Amino acid sequence: MLSINEAKEKANYCLNCKVKPCSLKGCPLGNNIPEFIKQVKEEKYFEAYKILSETTVLQGVCGRICPHKKQCQGSCVRGIKGEPVAIGDLEAFTFDKAITEQGHSLLECYKNEMAENKEKNEKLSNKKVAIIGGGPAGLTCSAFLAKSGIKVTIFEKYNYLGGLLVHGIPEFRLPKEIVKQTVDNILELGIEVKYNQELGKNLKLEDLEKEFDAIFLSIGANVSSKMGIEGEDLEGVYGGNELLEYNLHPDYKDKKVAVVGGGNVAMDCARTINKMGAKEVKVIYRRAREQMPAEDKEVEDAINEGIEFLFQNNVVKIIGDGKVEKVELIKTELVQKEGETRLVPVNIENSNYIEDIDYVVMALGSKPEGFVSNLGLELNKWGNISINENYQTSNSKVFSGGDLAGIKGTVAWAAQSGREAANKIVEFLENQK
Repeated sequence: MLSINEAKEKANYCLNCKVKPCSLKGCPLGNNIPEFIKQVKEEKYFEAYKILSETTVLQGVCGRICPHKKQCQGSCVRGIKGEPVAIGDLEAFTFDKAITEQGHSLLECYKNEMAENKEKNEKLSNKKVAIIGGGPAGLTCSAFLAKSGIKVTIFEKYNYLGGLLVHGIPEFRLPKEIVKQTVDNILELGIEVKYNQELGKNLKLEDLEKEFDAIFLSIGANVSSKMGIEGEDLEGVYGGNELLEYNLHPDYKDKKVAVVGGGNVAMDCARTINKMGAKEVKVIYRRAREQMPAEDKEVEDAINEGIEFLFQNNVVKIIGDGKVEKVELIKTELVQKEGETRLVPVNIENSNYIEDIDYVVMALGSKPEGFVSNLGLELNKWGNISINENYQTSNSKVFSGGDLAGIKGTVAWAAQSGREAANKIVEFLENQK
């Protein structure tokens, strides 16, 4: 954690802009960034935390793992001619100071509003909402519904809450203790949790519809996408999402590993595998570095840790007799194609070459689990649950958000969808007869 002097120095660097591009343009959640930083300058840490709590319940998480340079810090006025304000560091500092050190809570922030909601709207206090999945979207939706006086129950397939915050992001990026503090803080709002409840197995949507007034689906989309190339079914080819979620890693000692992809999942896989003793880890990405969706800091850390990057390279096929032995790669060039907003990678003819590889990790994106297609809800062409502008599915009583609904794949965007869905669920329940 930053020291008080370090935090004040970083906070004083903020110009407290009236136009607030960091908030209005850069932050998916619309956090009031200049105002919370102003409170940090004055060492009013609980006040800073309260301001953040108006729009988010994941302060300690987002402060650590958001792609700040692409979001809030990327829109900072200070960043035009120099370094942007260290917004992420200050958000994490605020959570650590107010919650960990001073013992404050979300309940303190919301208690007056919750009391008012209970008194002014007895109808809502009798309403029940089921949240399926306790990841960023589900946790956020739960908190904002509970704040409105609604009875909330989270159904979670594991025996812990947090979703990818626990099993998808390595400890070196997001300490599990921070996730636990965040979850505990949210549950203090009076939220019930039922663990080991998995949709499609021991939990049925139709049963929940009978018991609850509304349902929010936020089970994520954690099945790794494939490339559709020869050799993907060989022993030694893994999905990045599954490796991180289930922690079923092989022995990497003296092995060469290729990680295919350019997002944060690829970085998390590559860095985790490297730390587990692999002889070589190579990240294969078909575009240029500046096009990588991964956070710059994660790429820099990976490079500093000795991970090699093969930019503008594509995998043609995976080679082996029963198990992975080699990969065939081809170099790419980036060209502007009509109708495309960014440069498109095109294979360079006759630039193929072979690399000796023992394991291949596919970290190219993800899709929902197969059973989602059996829920009786309309899906889009990518297999995500279709939602309208009110976050409603084709069943008006069922709402959805986060990765399952194809929301942009960062924690902040998932949380934003959870918060906005909560607002729409409140409207839906208020309009019920």
